[in-house]
Amino acid sequence: MWEDKSDADLLADFIVTKEQRREIPIIGDPDPDVLWRLQIFYTCVALAIEERSGLLASSTMMMSPEGFGRVVLTTGRLVVLSKTLRDVHRFGFDTLGKLAKAGAKLVDDAIAAIEAYPDAARA
Repeated sequence: MWEDKSDADLLADFIVTKEQRREIPIIGDPDPDVLWRLQIFYTCVALAIEERSGLLASSTMMMSPEGFGRVVLTTGRLVVLSKTLRDVHRFGFDTLGKLAKAGAKLVDDAIAAIEAYPDAARA
């Protein structure tokens, strides 16, 4: 089903413009598709960390039914990313460029932590 889709089609769900975001209520429960996209985004971040560092990066996402929670990525005994999530039902990026920039920043920050604490990252 996914093999016939272009990259643009696969990434389209991650784009939520300001106008679309305004149409979404401020308070709301995230639907399964939004939670799935959120998990995919952070899984991709973990895979990019693995590719750059050569270390296994595991992710844990805890989410309340109201759309608040936390995502944690670890390598060894080192937490390389810990982010509070809120307004998950409105998750998305204005453009593909902003999506790429956000993901790259998370990966760069994680790699910096791995380089600062290599023994913990490899433990």
